[in-house]
Amino acid sequence: MVPAMTAEAPPDFSGTDLVCLRGGRVVFAGLDFRISAGGALLLLGPNGSGKSSLLRLLAGLLRPYSGGLLWRGEPVAADVEGHARRTHYVGHHDAVKPVLSVAENLRFWAMLHDPAAAEGRVAAALARFGLADLAAIPGRILSAGQKRRTNLARLLAAPSPLWLLDEPTTALDARAIGMLEAVLAEHRAGGGMVVLSTHAGIDLPGATELRLDTFTPRGELAEMAL
Repeated sequence: MVPAMTAEAPPDFSGTDLVCLRGGRVVFAGLDFRISAGGALLLLGPNGSGKSSLLRLLAGLLRPYSGGLLWRGEPVAADVEGHARRTHYVGHHDAVKPVLSVAENLRFWAMLHDPAAAEGRVAAALARFGLADLAAIPGRILSAGQKRRTNLARLLAAPSPLWLLDEPTTALDARAIGMLEAVLAEHRAGGGMVVLSTHAGIDLPGATELRLDTFTPRGELAEMAL
């Protein structure tokens, strides 16, 4: 089972009038969102519309050019370290260390989060993503799908309320996608939140769809970085 959220006020995460500037180009502008406990935000749009940039911005890896992010009504910028602790970002590239085994990779993340609970969470994550038989296998010889499942298993090894997932179904077969969908559902049932980008179909019931290409800047705003 996905670990339950801590007994504190329900999370609420929002952004207002966000503008993202990358490489002298305004990627998106005027973007608003809000996601509460148990909610999901599905990011859609063609390549280049800003899905990955928005996820990195929500994770605190990028700063918005303008606009603000709030967590429970308080500016994220006022507590960057706290936001990092409550966020789990899984990007395009699988963060699997090649010299470590699957279990050792997960243990690394679990120890950073909560050393006392690390072993139990690693075992649960291995079982949930069908990795128990691969626990001793070094990362360097895993297939693309196995690396992706190892990377996603970090979500359970080091739990957090806010999951930010960039194309998480890449390299997964139908069975593994089903595993992920079940984990996402349980995370939300426990009060967790999910923001997910995808080009493929994924079952995320009740998710709010956010089409990034509708926030493409035009006119004066598009020229402000020139």
